[in-house]
Amino acid sequence: MSSVKVNLRRSVRAIVLGEDDRILLCRLVIAKPSGTINVWAAPGGGVEPGETALAALRRELREEVGLAIDADPPHVWHQKVIDPGHAVGYDGVINDYFLVRTASFRPRGVMSDDELAAENIDGFHWWQLSDIADYRGSDVFSPRDLATPLAALIAGGVPARPVPLSL
Repeated sequence: MSSVKVNLRRSVRAIVLGEDDRILLCRLVIAKPSGTINVWAAPGGGVEPGETALAALRRELREEVGLAIDADPPHVWHQKVIDPGHAVGYDGVINDYFLVRTASFRPRGVMSDDELAAENIDGFHWWQLSDIADYRGSDVFSPRDLATPLAALIAGGVPARPVPLSL
């Protein structure tokens, strides 16, 4: 019996919630063979070889949005996507999401606009849960049904174990 090794990109993402439960999302502009897709996703990115998930989370938040975190935020969601087209050079991605509560701030990390663009980041926005749930535009969210796990997280607090997410 043979098993095929799947090459998954490991990444971390922060559910950054302001004092009014608004969530900070990055707008990613991703070129696909079928055209460009705009995705609103939690800030974060890849875990480098030899780097812990929390070290990667701290680095990504500092680079992308300028947020420094001291405490170890709780791991609240886990997402595994097997899809060769999802992350360039990989068969899919594993995203681990951590909850970071903070006062609202103007996102501006150490990365230049050109560096952000190279990471496909086109902007940032603080979203109300109701605006995500009611959104009918052409952009998509990651995960696609972000409103459902976000509502559960806001209402129920940190889960005992990370909640599995779909695409």
